[in-house]
Amino acid sequence: MKLSNIKYMAVATLLGFTMASCSDFLERPNEDGYNVDNYYKTDDQCYSGVNYLYNSPWYDFQRGFIKVGEVLSGNYYWGSSPYMNFSVNGSDQDLVNMSYSLWAVIGHANTVCNNLKGATASQDVINQCMGEALTWKAFAYFFLVRSFGDVPIVHNNIAEIQSGTYGQALKVKRSDVYEYIIMTLEKAMSLLKKESPADGRIDYYCAEALLAKVYLTKAGVTGSLNASDLEKAASYAKDVIDNSGRTLLENYADVWKLTESLSDESLIAWRWTVGANWTSQNTLQSDLAMEGMDEFGDCWGGWNGLSVDLQEAFGIKLLENQPDAWLNNNDTRLQATMFLPGFTYDYLWKDHGGFDYLKFIYDDSYNEAATKSLQSPTGANCVKHLYGNTQDHKDALNIAPARMSYALPTHILRLADVYLIYAEAKLGASRTTSTSADVIAAFDAVHRRAVPKAPASTSVSWDDIWKERRLEFAMEGDRWYDYVRVSYYDPDFCVNELIAQKRNSFWGLNDLYKAYHTSGSWKIDTSKQGYDASTAAPNVVVLLRKDSEVSNTGYFALPMSAEDVLFNPNLGSNVEGVHVDVRSTYSY
Repeated sequence: MKLSNIKYMAVATLLGFTMASCSDFLERPNEDGYNVDNYYKTDDQCYSGVNYLYNSPWYDFQRGFIKVGEVLSGNYYWGSSPYMNFSVNGSDQDLVNMSYSLWAVIGHANTVCNNLKGATASQDVINQCMGEALTWKAFAYFFLVRSFGDVPIVHNNIAEIQSGTYGQALKVKRSDVYEYIIMTLEKAMSLLKKESPADGRIDYYCAEALLAKVYLTKAGVTGSLNASDLEKAASYAKDVIDNSGRTLLENYADVWKLTESLSDESLIAWRWTVGANWTSQNTLQSDLAMEGMDEFGDCWGGWNGLSVDLQEAFGIKLLENQPDAWLNNNDTRLQATMFLPGFTYDYLWKDHGGFDYLKFIYDDSYNEAATKSLQSPTGANCVKHLYGNTQDHKDALNIAPARMSYALPTHILRLADVYLIYAEAKLGASRTTSTSADVIAAFDAVHRRAVPKAPASTSVSWDDIWKERRLEFAMEGDRWYDYVRVSYYDPDFCVNELIAQKRNSFWGLNDLYKAYHTSGSWKIDTSKQGYDASTAAPNVVVLLRKDSEVSNTGYFALPMSAEDVLFNPNLGSNVEGVHVDVRSTYSY
């Protein structure tokens, strides 16, 4: 970890926490004059002490969350970004920030747990809060190991700082890191209540859902799918489905509405706030929304867009279809994920009568900031992670947003994922097609929610689930990590699919869109509109890393932050991790 990161963790160790938050869910008492010795005395203080783990330490991961999860995976077009062509290296600032953020979560979670050990509040609340902190620590490690492969285990940052060994940490084998994550989640589950003490907080079933996802990922880490890991993934997922009492929202688009911020479907989310404490807020709208979406002049995402390949996964071919192909598309996830010509939204820009994509671009009587020119090179802008404008935010949450500061939560684990984890795990190591009623029911719960007109499935294949995951979780920072886990045991499949993607841009779309807005005409002229077929496919294999103990062609891993490696050469990409007997080395 880099020097600034160690300083950050050290400050957290000494002060306990340094960031406050301002919402009903995360409100905490005034901290003036507090210290660890006079805090953590009451139940409310314990809850307040863990609240900031739901937002602030994660702040610097937001951009990496999209660039790694969606740009690298081929779901999102982001101009000249190195994540587009697999040229990202350890000095990339978004990767550096991502690494910084994930290690910060771990350092702060460790600190919160240490502080809670000395708390004098009720034991049930101490246990609940410690379980929440451990779940966040496990999730940070889950992102780290899937992003960078072998990584160090920092079990107790206080002890390592005091011993002076912090800068000499060795990387640990991926399989052992996964075992550490599992051990951490098992401890969290032993502490957490099965009924959350408040909406939006992590409970037993939230941690169990994450454990199911971890087991599904770990199943392939030795180069072939492990049947026992798949069985555990299915078992934990099934318990969440059957016993958590949580249900999917009836309408897919509702997941992304401010008014549904605390829905049962959201198992684990970054719970952002709006207040004086920078880093506690959501800023994704700034990166993803078109210029003029809000009143602060802080949106610059119009020049990017949902990839041509993702559009085609939804069955949309802009330069071959007529608009009714998407206006009448049966998959409700399409409109909830991307803006396309003719799409309107009643939950955005409500004070304008709703949001109209083409009017927003071309009609300055509707949108004073209208650019009057399509910016997106792919013809489709992002919908998810947008709150709209100030009035939308105030109507839903009774609080105004600010420049690059809004309280729309970022869902990082949803109940829909648990259903698809169960279905995939039940297919077993052979990945055969299943006619099991349980598998079909789990798959259809997700698929038929999104496509209400779809007939009941008679069988479910691995390919069905693979595609379903892409459409269900597009722009949720998860797709690259699906490629990572499959690359553990089938890297050729991943490489071939990524190379075959349509990751490039269209040209000439503005005239087509403008004509459709002004006259309703959609007349494609191949001499004026087309797809960039000249830009070569990315060199996907550059991110494959060889594991000397696994007999495949490699697994996907990003380079470690150059700042981390400079501070600790043991973290270099050419250095393999060491084996650690996790269960005998660490304990909670």
